[in-house]
Amino acid sequence: MIGPPSKYVSLPVMDDQKPDYTFSGRKPPWLKVKLPAGPAYNRLRALIDEHQLHTVCESAKCPNMGECWGRGTATIMILGDVCTRNCGFCHIKTGRPPLLDWNEPRRVAQTAAIMRLKHIVITSVNRDELADGGAAIWARTIREIRAASPATTIEVLIPDFCGHWDDLQSVLDARPDILGHNVETVPSQYSRVRPQAKYRRTLELLERAKQRGFVTKTGLMLGIGERDDELLQCLRDIRAAQVNILTLGQYLQPTRGHLPIDRWVTPEQFAQWKRIGLDMGFSVVESGPLVRSSYHADEQAALNAASPGSP
Repeated sequence: MIGPPSKYVSLPVMDDQKPDYTFSGRKPPWLKVKLPAGPAYNRLRALIDEHQLHTVCESAKCPNMGECWGRGTATIMILGDVCTRNCGFCHIKTGRPPLLDWNEPRRVAQTAAIMRLKHIVITSVNRDELADGGAAIWARTIREIRAASPATTIEVLIPDFCGHWDDLQSVLDARPDILGHNVETVPSQYSRVRPQAKYRRTLELLERAKQRGFVTKTGLMLGIGERDDELLQCLRDIRAAQVNILTLGQYLQPTRGHLPIDRWVTPEQFAQWKRIGLDMGFSVVESGPLVRSSYHADEQAALNAASPGSP
């Protein structure tokens, strides 16, 4: 059984009050990262430029870009680099996207084959202006990777397709190995963090993928206005959907025009949330200030080794 938050988190009893964490504009020392460098980083940089691909690593200003690219892994972003939504936390460009690039799936697959990747993570912008939300490109990308690099396991971090479940099924029919969709934050923060998303719709997407036998994954940002009791209930909701893999990381404000940081969550508190998650039954919990959706995704895939589409 999971005890109350106070069993794990050194906070006063929480009712309608936010946690009393100290916050200042200066980043704490545990958030300092090295600048990207090294031969593996340079090789991946060259391949991405050569094949005219986009990465969420760059678009979202991920703090782990140097580490992940140095390992020869990256999260490729398909369907262009312009999103139809305007989430309060996200640094990806918002506007009217260009026409679809039907050669994009082939270029992604070529990059996976050239790099001889064991694991690849694919994500995308939201393309709400499209009748299928981009599902056809998603399915083609998965199939192209399978054909060009059969040994590569495929993790997808998909949009919600506005709840059009036939479009979700198109992606599932292509049989990715891990199906990811991020909850991002607790329900009370959705109107400011994800105004065009719905909390229950997100949980339903994860439930539907699990009902079809897929390994599922989701992630949340901490320090964007949530209370610990809200987060605890959110984790219970996610686990009730039988999600396998959970990621928790510190929200970092991309620009002054984005939502402010509510507080710094310490490494010790992230460790406490990891224990809570594992006690709840998640098979993998990545929890730390610099953790992002695809952080150590290759290791997570190995821990959840399964044939395409199996539970």
